[in-house]
Amino acid sequence: LGGSFLLGVGVWVLVDPTGFREIVAANPLLFTGVYIILGMGGMLFLLGFLGCCGAIRENKCLLLFFFMLILLIFLAELAAAILAFIFREHLTREYFTKELKSHYHGYNNSDVFTSTWNAIMTTFDCCGVNSPEDFKDSLFRLINQNHMVPEACCQRILQNGERVYSSQEQCLSGNMMFRNNKGCYSAVVDYFELYIYVAGAMAIVVLTIELFAMVFAMCLFRGIQ
Repeated sequence: LGGSFLLGVGVWVLVDPTGFREIVAANPLLFTGVYIILGMGGMLFLLGFLGCCGAIRENKCLLLFFFMLILLIFLAELAAAILAFIFREHLTREYFTKELKSHYHGYNNSDVFTSTWNAIMTTFDCCGVNSPEDFKDSLFRLINQNHMVPEACCQRILQNGERVYSSQEQCLSGNMMFRNNKGCYSAVVDYFELYIYVAGAMAIVVLTIELFAMVFAMCLFRGIQ
């Protein structure tokens, strides 16, 4: 049922005639997410089909295939968790600050690193990793010597239903009154703090369900004469 629902959502987004597809297509990340939903839906549907058919028909081959698929998914999730623990040092403030100083251009939208940082700073109304001071002695200042901070750091106000810069010139010259002074590391962590705990709890629930599914599949497999 869950696989069918995800498949339905993915297909609906792709063929929706009301214009939702165009909105999603405008953002490559969202469009990629649609295909991920389709892939997950297809995989879950296949797993459910194999498990149900194998149990109802008492077919050893289907049950074994069901067990092997869940085992592969379980091991992949376990490997992802181990890799996340091993490379956790790459998620520190110091690492992000070093990368920002070395690779951020400011206005080069064709550069994935730069455009990603611009999107983060604009979305979360933040500037730099720790603060706008991160741009001192950086590649950005080397390329844009007349600008203290990038345009993405400037404060925006709502005007006629659109967000516009309150004073872009003052912001770029370094006036603290017209720029976002909060670092993006704190802004992003604060925003996702609740979701991190929810995601962790969900992961534990999913792993537990997978373990039970494998145990029950093997019990049924051994019980079939």
